[in-house]
Parts: sequence; C-alpha cells; structure tokens
Amino acid sequence: MATAALKFYSTTIGKKMVMAVTGLLLALFLLGHALGNLQLLGGPQQLDGYAAKLHGLPALVWAVRLGLLLALGLHVLSAIGLWLRNRSSRPVRYQVQRFRETTYAARTMIWGGPIIALFLVYHLLHFTTGQVHGSFEKGHVYANVVAGFKVWWVSLVYIGANLTLAFHLYHGMWSWLQTLGMGHPKYNRWRPIFAAAFAGVVGGINIFLPLVVLLGIRR
Repeated sequence: MATAALKFYSTTIGKKMVMAVTGLLLALFLLGHALGNLQLLGGPQQLDGYAAKLHGLPALVWAVRLGLLLALGLHVLSAIGLWLRNRSSRPVRYQVQRFRETTYAARTMIWGGPIIALFLVYHLLHFTTGQVHGSFEKGHVYANVVAGFKVWWVSLVYIGANLTLAFHLYHGMWSWLQTLGMGHPKYNRWRPIFAAAFAGVVGGINIFLPLVVLLGIRR
C-alpha cells in the first residue's frame, strides 16, 4: 500500500493530485481563519472571547496545527518537485515565450510561494508568539492586533503579502478544479469566477482588517 502510494506520488500526476488536495485543505483553513478574524469588528470582548474558546480546545487546536503542517509540507515538496521536473525536461528556455491558458498568477506561483512562506513565519512571530511584536500581551488578541496594525509599515507588509496570497489562491483554486477532473467545457466558464470569488473573499478580508485599524475605525 505504502509502496504503491510512493510510486504514484513519484509521477507528475501524483504530485499534482497531492498539490491539489493539500492546497484545497490549506485554502479552506485560510477561509475559516479570515472569517474568524472578522471578530475584530466586534471589539475586544468578542475577539478575545473567540480566541479563548479556540484555545480551550487544545486537542483540536493541535490536531489542526499538525494537519496543516503536514499539508503545507506536502504542498511545498510537491511544488518544488514539479518545478524541478519541468526545468529538467526543458533545460533551454524558449527564445520567445507564448503563454496559453495561463495567467499572471500562474506564471508567478513559484515566486509567490516563498513570499507567502516568509510572511507566514513573520505572522506567527508577530501575532502568535510575539517575538517581533513591540507590545505583545499573551491572551490579549484584540490589543495585539490593533497595536500591530497601527504601525503603518506592518500594515503595508500584511496588505502586500495578502495581495500575493490572493493571486496564489486564484490560480490554486482554478487549477485545483482542473486537476481533480472538472476541466470540462461545461464548467470552464465558472472556474475563474469561483477562483476569483474565493481569492477575493480571503484576500479582501485580510486586507480590510489592517485598513480598519489604520483608519481608526477600531482602536
């Protein structure tokens, strides 16, 4: 069983399938995380209460964290493997590149991934553990978020990183449908609409929240 799984994973389609499934899991988490962050609009009691409820379920929190870490690791390894395979299959680049059935997001996926990974590390050190936060108080999520986003360049980092994430999600959700067998004329016109809507919701919420603080709506 394990040998068959590894043999399948060693193929191009196997890596694409793993990327699609793990990408979907990560995208669904990002959607849930973004919707949860909207608790900021309800004030400190609502956001801190929401965070306390989550941390009151340590088994669930750690199961989700470990699952996400596994999904992220497989997603990154598959992406690197596909990129290296593509490079080795065509060591000499075309003199003139023509992009068919692709987008700016697709052509920049290989750069978007590392940018998002670096931002993820920064985000965890900023709002989860507090090492790079100037006034971090454990358990005071609302105060930490507002204090963090009041620093204009921090908000710009978040906005820029989430624009990159939105591009990444758009291509990821578009290609996920194709990889899992929905690349059919019947669905093709809906795929970019669905991908844009999904990426727009996640990216839009994550960009909206720093602006809420910068504009003084939440303080």
